[in-house]
Amino acid sequence: MKTLLSPAKTLDFNSEQKIGSGVEPYFPDASQKVGNKMAKLSVPKLMALQKISKDLAKVNRQRNLDWTIESNAQARQAVLAFKGDVYLGLEAWNWSEPDMDFAREVLWILSGWYGILRPDTLIQPYRLEMGTALPIGRKPNLYAHWEPVLKDFFAQNLAEDETIVNLASKEYAQVVKQLELKNPMIDVDFLDYSKGEYKVLSFFAKKARGLMANFIVQHRISDWRDLKDFNLAGYYFDASRSEPQKLVFLRDQK
Repeated sequence: MKTLLSPAKTLDFNSEQKIGSGVEPYFPDASQKVGNKMAKLSVPKLMALQKISKDLAKVNRQRNLDWTIESNAQARQAVLAFKGDVYLGLEAWNWSEPDMDFAREVLWILSGWYGILRPDTLIQPYRLEMGTALPIGRKPNLYAHWEPVLKDFFAQNLAEDETIVNLASKEYAQVVKQLELKNPMIDVDFLDYSKGEYKVLSFFAKKARGLMANFIVQHRISDWRDLKDFNLAGYYFDASRSEPQKLVFLRDQK
């Protein structure tokens, strides 16, 4: 079983915490092509492309110029560098080295810049969403850029009948779903009761994805069916709303 996560735009490169040793990115050549393209973009172009403020574009312009594929003193393990809602639920800062050892075998973080990251992959500060309309060479966008790279990666790193648990957002999961893998993929929905109905509430759903990923690590889960036992933060499995390739969890109170 492998589990997919999205990265985060919110980053923490100030903390010095690390868990064991880090590893280099999987795809240095493909990542370098992205880095080369991003380094050419001016502040106004970044503002238009990424729909961000001038101040944020200035920060990311400098990040893009500073970025290198080789690790340096600034590099951090991905699972500790990301600080968005998913990672608040994941709480990787509490992991032990055995936790990290298990996580690196079962968790893959999708990335517009790096393709796929292990939890302990060393990364440098960046901001680039997978859905960004950024041509790379002859490829019209990041989905097309990463498609052949990830297709080869999954062929080499997934057993023939191994299940993929999708805890990534639609934007990021699409880069895998476009590969049309033969491996079964299980989607997971988290619904909160609000205004008379159960619905996806973005912040809570993102945090729940992180909670489930941490549940996988802490309980050393290798069979997706065991995810039905997930019960953190008041969520519970709802068999009636679930489907053969989708698990649905409900929560009545936040």
